[in-house]
Amino acid sequence: MALLRKAARPAGPKPVSLALQGGGAHGAFEWGVIDRLLEVSAIDIKAISAASAGAMNAVAVAAGLIEGGPEGARTKLEKFWKAVSQSSGGAFLGGNFTGSFGANWIENNPAYRYLESLSATVSPYDFNPLNYNPLRDILRNQIDFKAIREHATVELFISATAVRTCEAKVFRAQELIPEHVMASACLPAVFQAVEIEGEAYWDGGYLANPPIWPLAECKARDVLLVLLNPFVRKVTPKTASDIANRIDEIAFNAPLVAELRVVAQVHALIKKGVFKTGSGYQLLRFHSIDADGRLSDLKLSSKFNVDWNFLNDLKNRGRAAADEWLTADYAAVGDHSTIDIGKALL
Repeated sequence: MALLRKAARPAGPKPVSLALQGGGAHGAFEWGVIDRLLEVSAIDIKAISAASAGAMNAVAVAAGLIEGGPEGARTKLEKFWKAVSQSSGGAFLGGNFTGSFGANWIENNPAYRYLESLSATVSPYDFNPLNYNPLRDILRNQIDFKAIREHATVELFISATAVRTCEAKVFRAQELIPEHVMASACLPAVFQAVEIEGEAYWDGGYLANPPIWPLAECKARDVLLVLLNPFVRKVTPKTASDIANRIDEIAFNAPLVAELRVVAQVHALIKKGVFKTGSGYQLLRFHSIDADGRLSDLKLSSKFNVDWNFLNDLKNRGRAAADEWLTADYAAVGDHSTIDIGKALL
């Protein structure tokens, strides 16, 4: 893994790469983070690495920047999440209940319970033989993939999991089509695998959530991790739903933990002089906006909650988290990491 060397602080806007985790509807939290960052002219988003819901945010940002710069990206993100909320899948589960019943209302929704039990016992190839996926139409209607392929102003790295070979595949801006994002967000218990050039793909979060290694190729030497799955829980889960929730969080944090452990080891070897910078091994600076304390009140079922009130609540949480980060850590961008990847997340 090539890592970028420390360099002098930039004089103008500070270049940053975003690393966006997947997490279903919780991706609206990332929407809020990005929305706030796009208001800051002193931040220049150079690259976005993403999985699943993070991939949706990534292509919305890329398309919006082409159409109208930072304000265009903010507008595109809002239109995209509005389309998600209005999708037929969201209508089936219900809508506009968050204000009355709380963010986790969907857990007791009969429609959700039915889908949950169905997916546990019946393959999507059986209960969804026509392979209906509302994300397909949303992507085709909201995102100009041809413009992204030809005119993207940010580098994109979208992960998916190759089903038959158990490999992490990363798709880049110059090749992106809607199916790549669908593959990145394909939950195998809900949707049929997405077939691309003879290979079947599932959710990218299984092996790269999000992928870190491609960011070593980018101009930005600062990486801002935006995380959707809490690392820390104060109590041991004991109910069936809480256990399932924690298993989901651990499973989807595991790829990031593994990658950051490798990065930390490479950093240590550089500092010991085993690896020499300039010979393929260099240093990145890491920062983080995490889910601990910000999304910890939410259960697994809420990742399927696309109620517009709930999505806007998540957006507001993300904006607040970005504000906190800007106050506490922005000054360090271009100079030093604000998290110790050998300790903070591992």
